[in-house]
Amino acid sequence: MLRRLLPCLPALALCQALSASAFDQELALDLPNRATTTSAFDEQPTFELPSLVSGSTQAVSGEEVRLGRAWLRQFRAHAPLWQDPIAADYLASLVARLLPYSHVGGIDPVITLVASERLNAFAVPGGVIGVNAGLFAFAEGEAPLASVLAHELGHLSQRHFARGQARAEQTRIPAMAAMLAGMLIAAGGGGDAGIAAAMGSQAALVQDQLAYSRRFEREADRLGLQTLADAGYDPQAMVEMFRTMQHMVALQGGNPPEFLLTHPMTESRISDAQARVAQLSVTSPRHDDIEFQLVRARALLAIHDQAPRQAQTRLARGGAPESARRYLTALIDAQEGRTDAALSTLDALASQLPDLALIPASAAKVALDAGRVDDAIDRSRHQLRLMPGYVPASLLLGEALLQRDPDDAYRILRELAARRPEDPQVFTLLAEAAGRSGHRAWGHLARAEQLQLTGHIDRGIEQLDVAKEVAEESGDANALAKVEQRREAFVGYRETMEDFR
Repeated sequence: MLRRLLPCLPALALCQALSASAFDQELALDLPNRATTTSAFDEQPTFELPSLVSGSTQAVSGEEVRLGRAWLRQFRAHAPLWQDPIAADYLASLVARLLPYSHVGGIDPVITLVASERLNAFAVPGGVIGVNAGLFAFAEGEAPLASVLAHELGHLSQRHFARGQARAEQTRIPAMAAMLAGMLIAAGGGGDAGIAAAMGSQAALVQDQLAYSRRFEREADRLGLQTLADAGYDPQAMVEMFRTMQHMVALQGGNPPEFLLTHPMTESRISDAQARVAQLSVTSPRHDDIEFQLVRARALLAIHDQAPRQAQTRLARGGAPESARRYLTALIDAQEGRTDAALSTLDALASQLPDLALIPASAAKVALDAGRVDDAIDRSRHQLRLMPGYVPASLLLGEALLQRDPDDAYRILRELAARRPEDPQVFTLLAEAAGRSGHRAWGHLARAEQLQLTGHIDRGIEQLDVAKEVAEESGDANALAKVEQRREAFVGYRETMEDFR
């Protein structure tokens, strides 16, 4: 849970924010052809994950994809991540809702959740969008959360990273590497040393980039406001979020949230945003989504997992509806071993709100965590019959079936890997399912993919070596061919990732 990771996070979050200042922003390009790059398995079990560089893209665009995805792998290797498939799925759906109005083309976002209670979000080349758990805590409605995401999409649509490249071409890679080095030190507990490593020789560069980005911030504000209005959200929510951040600065004695380190806030910027709000209208307004309130409850419990009553207090203080408060109570009951009470509440909520997939998925997770494997399987299967394709339910079903039917688990997780080629959690479970179902070579291949996705490329190559030996021993020609194909890709990954070491 987050609380166990938080002692080292102030420095980590600052390093993350500073790293974003050097290259936080942009992508408006065609990603690799998904028909050929995202099918993890075909008729014979096979992996085909996307390359970091697409041969079909322009040189600059390919560079952005290459650097952004390599940065993501290094970020995963060093940063504490909030592993919550339900929250990640909700966030992905929210980004998908905003994208058609954001003027961002050819982007297939990768969502990363960060285990930090601090208010921050970021976007980097390659379509990587990161959100701290703390953003859910400070945004008391879906519109304020959407306003931050719309702002980040504004950076992507205006190609701010590419436009800033000429100024930082010679220092971009060293800056990214320095920030990641600071992250590693901070994540290991050396908070002050982490800040020093991040800022040290790069301080002048960071200051220059912050000053240079102020015009970009206003562009992103303006586009974000329009995106919000077009998507049905009240654009006033962005102004209110800015005011909340200003208030936080005052309360914290001038120590701003990480978001403001990379997105400098001025009174004139807020006034400009307010003036533009007056010119916008929302033709099809959206009401505050109860799903947001349920995910916010999850975020607050993750932050306050050692003091769950604080999560309840913060949720109530934000004016959350009664159903969200009941949902949080159920999660706390489950956490404290009152499984029957938790399931009873969740089942009642599912009947009351039948269109919300996350409620029955939460119940299946509660059952699985309590050791009620068959109940978890039945609940997951029932949900997938009603809501086919819901990723958290498929992931739960695959995990539960590992204890009952590894062959079926392997089939389900194999299909899920084809849909979620950038999800390390899927490949972690797939590796176990492959091993238990007798697909040993493919199990090592899945483990290799999980390792490269989390930045452990050398260990991933070692797993490819093991997979090759197993495939040769078993005469699995398909696995052997795939090992050789993936080795070439992994070597390319390693060359890119070494830029940040």
